[in-house]
Amino acid sequence: MDKNEVCTSESVDGSSRDVWSSNSSDSSTADHLVVMVNGILGSSSDWKFGAERFVKELPDKVFVHCSERNVSRLTLDGVDVMGERLAEEVLELIQRKPNMRKISFVAHSVGGLVARYAIGRLYRPPEKEECIKDSCNKESKEDSNGTICGLEAVNFITVATPHLGSRGNKQVPFLFGVTAFEKLASCVIHLIFRRTGRHLFLTDDDEGKPPLLKRMVEDYDDCYFMSALRTFKRRVVYSNVGYDHIVGWRTSCIRRDNELPKWEDTLNEKYPHVVYQEHCKACDAEQCDSTEDNGSDKIEEELVTALSRVSWEKVDVSFHSSRLRFAAHSVIQVKDQISHIDGADVIQHMIDHFRI
Repeated sequence: MDKNEVCTSESVDGSSRDVWSSNSSDSSTADHLVVMVNGILGSSSDWKFGAERFVKELPDKVFVHCSERNVSRLTLDGVDVMGERLAEEVLELIQRKPNMRKISFVAHSVGGLVARYAIGRLYRPPEKEECIKDSCNKESKEDSNGTICGLEAVNFITVATPHLGSRGNKQVPFLFGVTAFEKLASCVIHLIFRRTGRHLFLTDDDEGKPPLLKRMVEDYDDCYFMSALRTFKRRVVYSNVGYDHIVGWRTSCIRRDNELPKWEDTLNEKYPHVVYQEHCKACDAEQCDSTEDNGSDKIEEELVTALSRVSWEKVDVSFHSSRLRFAAHSVIQVKDQISHIDGADVIQHMIDHFRI
């Protein structure tokens, strides 16, 4: 077998779980673990196309694991429960692959929130002895920033993830921005999507605690949510500017209404669907606070402000000219490598800018 040929390990249900490029997993030189996380009601096979493209383009550099602990109806158990399961899965994987030195996450839809919860559980603060090592030792400097379960945190990438939740005006586009529909959805969403629905619409009230998404924009109790995000070298959000009827543009790109950029058709033949790119630097508390009337409610403003305290690369995507534009939420991930292939350039963009 050629070393560039994709080799897969099959999971119990027959879907692709581990993907690498080598004659065998034992002989692979890959030391960079890439964990791919599916969205609500999804499965480990949702990232099959993306996983195989990653190992083909980055042979013997990455070992891709498509998470399989939160699939189908298990995705309705809540972001926290799914996050705990993902954290346990990653811990077991690291024990099984002791040669891994780096870790990255690529997550779709609600999977991005699950990944954010999981890294908060997996974060390890810098140990004092590491901080006082020889300053010429580059590895010790990196360790002083904290790790994700002992691994160097590199890329944290989300795709069409509702970082600001799903409540609020046009955060769920299929509700057409009708206030009555949006309020009704907040009241009944738990009947359809159970605890996960409560978390997305910020209607959860566990023992008097703030909504989970609000807790996840700080280090809360024994979960280092923001410290974990901060320790990654890159944080990237890919967002649909339109035709995503599940996750609105504002929530997936972590912007206020008045910060949404004007975009035009791309002239880049390699990435025809990438219509806008922006690198947003981290800002301090005073810079992040907005005094303008930007259409955000109080809790959404708090989420935007807190998440803006770390830098983000924002990549805006449009499938407005695609025949499958109304399936943009799945196309951006290439959930099906035949019917959703229009999103292949987004996956290529992800790979080309991936830090090894």
